[in-house]
Amino acid sequence: MTRIIADISVSVDGFVTGPDPGPHNGLGTGGEALHAWAFSDDPDDRRHLREGTARSGAVVLGRRLFDLVDGPEGWDDTTGYGAGEVGKPAFVVVTSSPPDSVRLTDLDWTFVTTGLSDAVHAARERAEAASRRSGRDLDVVLMGGGALIGSALDAGLVDMLTLHLAPVVLGAGTPLSTGGAPRTLVQKSVKSTSTATHLTYDVL
Repeated sequence: MTRIIADISVSVDGFVTGPDPGPHNGLGTGGEALHAWAFSDDPDDRRHLREGTARSGAVVLGRRLFDLVDGPEGWDDTTGYGAGEVGKPAFVVVTSSPPDSVRLTDLDWTFVTTGLSDAVHAARERAEAASRRSGRDLDVVLMGGGALIGSALDAGLVDMLTLHLAPVVLGAGTPLSTGGAPRTLVQKSVKSTSTATHLTYDVL
C-alpha cells in the first residue's frame, strides 16, 4: 500500500531552516547542521538514508524548495535526492505557475498548479505505477519545505511523519509548525545516531 510520508529535518527548537534563508543560503544561517546526518559516515545514518530513499516512489516539494534544488547552487550528482543510494523517483512540485525552464532535465518533474491535494494525488499515482514496475510497495515522500508539510498535516493528507532531530538550537528561522489543526501522533520508532535522532510517527 502506498503511504504519504512527510520527512524533514528539524532543530531542537522546531526550525527547519536557520535565520535568513534565501536563494544563495537555502538552509539559512546555521541551517547546514540540520542535514549533517544525511552526509554522515555513521553507518546507522547511512542505513536510515538508504531505507528512506529506497521507499520513495514519488517525491512532493514546494516551489521555493524546487527553485533552490534546481538553481545553479542546487543538486548535482553527489547532492541530489538519495544521491548514491537509490534510483531517481518522480518529483511533483506544487506551484502557482510552472517554471520557464528546468536545469535538472534528467529528473522526472511534474508541476501541479491546482493545489497540494492534487499534487499528492498525482504523486500517489506515480508511486503506485512505480510500485507495479518494481514489484514492491513504494511511498510518496513529502520532502518540504516546512510550510508544505505543515499544510499537508493540517489537511489530513499525511499517513506518517518522520523527523530527523538535529542536536542544534537555531533560535530563529522557518518553523515546522505555525499552528493549525491538532494531530495525534503514535510513535513507531526512535533511532539515535551520532548526528541526529530519527523519529517516526503514524499520524491519526
